[in-house]
Amino acid sequence: MDELIDIVDKKGNYTGKTCWKSEAHKYGYYHITAHVWLYTLDKKILLQKRALTKKVYPGIWDISVAGHVSAGEKIEIAAIREAKEEINFIIKPEKLHKIDVRRHKVTHRNGIIDNEFHHVFISELTDHIENLRIQKLEVDDVKLFDLTILNEISKHEGILLPEYQNYYSFVYNKIKDILA
Repeated sequence: MDELIDIVDKKGNYTGKTCWKSEAHKYGYYHITAHVWLYTLDKKILLQKRALTKKVYPGIWDISVAGHVSAGEKIEIAAIREAKEEINFIIKPEKLHKIDVRRHKVTHRNGIIDNEFHHVFISELTDHIENLRIQKLEVDDVKLFDLTILNEISKHEGILLPEYQNYYSFVYNKIKDILA
């Protein structure tokens, strides 16, 4: 689905300009996304299986919830909105913890240019997985994995992307610190 998003510069500063998400991906304009990693107190991580219709990484088990920040939208609000839209999980603002902002730059084989600033959040999954309702256009499935998978992705084909191992290890360490 196309949506109007803010364009930022190479340092993540708002430029005051907007464009459609499809334009940003066509021309490589920097823009903002929200990543939300949902963990449980018994050291599990919720991953979503991306819909097979997704243009990038279809069918891969990936971040709990992720999406683009709409033009004029606060990043935290976008993170909460994406959780509600994709898996019908409500995150209270005080339960959403920002852990990083990561500059991401990749050109995919299909021509999509992802120049993004990922605002990375963690939050406790306080609902049973059976109560989550997935948005079929975005998500094929959700599943709880042992948290250690974030450090062991080379052992699991189709789960996360090996080229981002440093990112996953960073998230693992932040969640582990909270659970300690």
